[in-house]
Amino acid sequence: MLFVTGVPLFLMELSLGQYGSAGPIMVWKCCPLLKGIGIGMLCVSTLVCLYYNVIIAWTFYYLGSSFQSPLPWSCDAVANAAICGNGTVGNSSLERQHTPTEIFWNEKVLGVVNSKGLHDPGPVRWPLALCLLAAWIIIFLCMLKGIRSSGKVVYVTATFPYFVLIVLIIRGATLEGSLQGVAFYLTPDWSRLAEAQVWNDAASQIFYSLGIGVGGLLSMASYNKFDNNVIRDTIVITIGNCSTSFFAGFAIFSILGHMAWRKGVPVGKVADRGPGLAFVAYPEALALLPGSVFWSIMFFLMLFMLGVDTLFGNMEGITTAVLDEFPNLRRNSVHKSLFLGALCFVFYLMGLLLVTDGGIYWFTLIDSFSTSFGLIIITLFMCIGISFFYGVNQFCQDIIDMICHCPPWCSKVLIYFKACWVFCTPFLLLFILIYIFLEMYNTSLQYGSYVYPRWGKGLGVCMGATCCLQILIWAIVAISRETGTLKERFKKSIQPLNSWRVNNLNSAVRSQEHMEPERVEAPFTVTLTDQDFTAMTWEMGSTA
Repeated sequence: MLFVTGVPLFLMELSLGQYGSAGPIMVWKCCPLLKGIGIGMLCVSTLVCLYYNVIIAWTFYYLGSSFQSPLPWSCDAVANAAICGNGTVGNSSLERQHTPTEIFWNEKVLGVVNSKGLHDPGPVRWPLALCLLAAWIIIFLCMLKGIRSSGKVVYVTATFPYFVLIVLIIRGATLEGSLQGVAFYLTPDWSRLAEAQVWNDAASQIFYSLGIGVGGLLSMASYNKFDNNVIRDTIVITIGNCSTSFFAGFAIFSILGHMAWRKGVPVGKVADRGPGLAFVAYPEALALLPGSVFWSIMFFLMLFMLGVDTLFGNMEGITTAVLDEFPNLRRNSVHKSLFLGALCFVFYLMGLLLVTDGGIYWFTLIDSFSTSFGLIIITLFMCIGISFFYGVNQFCQDIIDMICHCPPWCSKVLIYFKACWVFCTPFLLLFILIYIFLEMYNTSLQYGSYVYPRWGKGLGVCMGATCCLQILIWAIVAISRETGTLKERFKKSIQPLNSWRVNNLNSAVRSQEHMEPERVEAPFTVTLTDQDFTAMTWEMGSTA
């Protein structure tokens, strides 16, 4: 999954953003027919930002609670003495035995026991609402100065988790039962490859960890120097990213192995998935360690740093796209700050639904469908569009032009990426997509024992469909605004604009070889910038 989809798509987005020096919408000057891909990326990014900051709010809540001694979800807490002593919970609405960490998560944090389902969100939980507000204020302040401020913050948020992971691994290695946890982590269950959910989770993990398909990569790459070696960056970042994920697994499962040893149960019984791992299973394991308060503070501080890092990329994709479309906002720092503040405030208001008693049901719904088939369809069309409409040979030549002194190994590596873009990556994405649709039809969506109604599942499908339908909508509009027969309109709508090659050092030569000189440079979907007029003046001067 990493080498066939993750790395090729990462390089594609990085190269597009760097070559075009534009965000996820304006970058499609290379092929105006596909502008809907950029719009779809923004839709996905909006849904991710909407619910991802709720995770940071939960982290804030747990971080604040971690300063209590003993931890409020541990058996040492007075309120949990009867629960840990009897092994039962005095709540008749729950049919099975629950641990103090599950009670803290479901009753104190989420309040899900007070909701009957998706149709019954209940009141806003104000402690969580305040944590969510604090999270959005921090995001706003970190992004206030644009890429300069967020870039400096990343120096801390990207390095601190490594320090915490190393400390947790060293501590976990000294615990009894840690080897059982590591063995469980490293032992594959090949039978699960037949499950569509496994492939969906694998794709989601790669897309999430690398930031593919949400516009953040395109936006960040647009700030690179034009001659930056994107191939080198791609190899280093993707391998480093996935190595970190693999490395982090030892910190998690060594401590989960200790918890399983303490309870006398298999590791599979204590290992959870989704929010349950970070907010139920792992806190329970930390509560069993000597000095549990310190370890809990370190863990949730690390989660906060990781959450902020992820949200930076998504927010940068949204803000860069809007500022590209409305360049006056970029020039006026006051207007830009007001826009960013308004954007964060709107996200906060929309996120209040997710911090109600039944908010976890809506959280699970958005999480399940926002980055599911919609994201895969968007990246599939991006790969096909660049490979066959823009031209994979032309795209590879653009990459070579950016790397002024391209080493021989770069040219050889591009052969592999070319094969992936044309054949391997689209077919694997299509395979995953078909598998997801089949599994989606045959299985129901659940959170715990709650089974989502049909209308709820239909609402989730509409979320994903809204994102990918942008491709079709904007393609129809692009073709309808051109002149000539349908075939002529299609050909015109896939031709790059002259301004797409402004940053190319050989733009004059390429314009003569590949561009139609009689074509108007301002189609319906592209906002003209100063670069458009500069490029036109320069070309006229060179001709004279």
